[in-house]
Amino acid sequence: MPDQKPRVKPVKLICGVLFSGSADMRRVDSDLEGVLGRIDGKSPIFDFEFTEYYTDEMGSGLKKLFYSFERLVMPDSLADIKHSSIAIEFEYSKDSRRTVNLDPGYLEESKLVLASTKNFSHRIYLRDNIWAEVTLSYANDNFTTHAWTYPDYASDLAFEFFRGVRKVYAGQLKGSG
Repeated sequence: MPDQKPRVKPVKLICGVLFSGSADMRRVDSDLEGVLGRIDGKSPIFDFEFTEYYTDEMGSGLKKLFYSFERLVMPDSLADIKHSSIAIEFEYSKDSRRTVNLDPGYLEESKLVLASTKNFSHRIYLRDNIWAEVTLSYANDNFTTHAWTYPDYASDLAFEFFRGVRKVYAGQLKGSG
């Protein structure tokens, strides 16, 4: 029988960035580019009013935006990327409290995957205390949510941004043969 292994395609890195007013976002951009490569897309900054989960640690008036990165990577690099993002978060901590919360993940043709340090029923263990979840699925020309999808990823702004990122990614795949 011939070898019929499926070809694993490279994926497009994305990152959600939640931040307090004291965060130096130009420096955050630079640090993210040092780890993930050149930023090729940024969503508008929006008020993070979906939950108060981060208020005790990060304060009130939090903002968020989404990034995409030019470089395509193999999906099995997600655990390393999450560990790198944790190191960046630590650099911006003040008095043991984060001023920046990074949610790295990747987008491929049929889904958006996020990395997490927390296990739950819908997450799959990768390695080194990192889990992954399919946060959004893509079908019929749009993204769809799941019961566990965070509200900021279920917003119209997120859907619009990630549809644009998906178009760029499709072009990158065509260009790479």
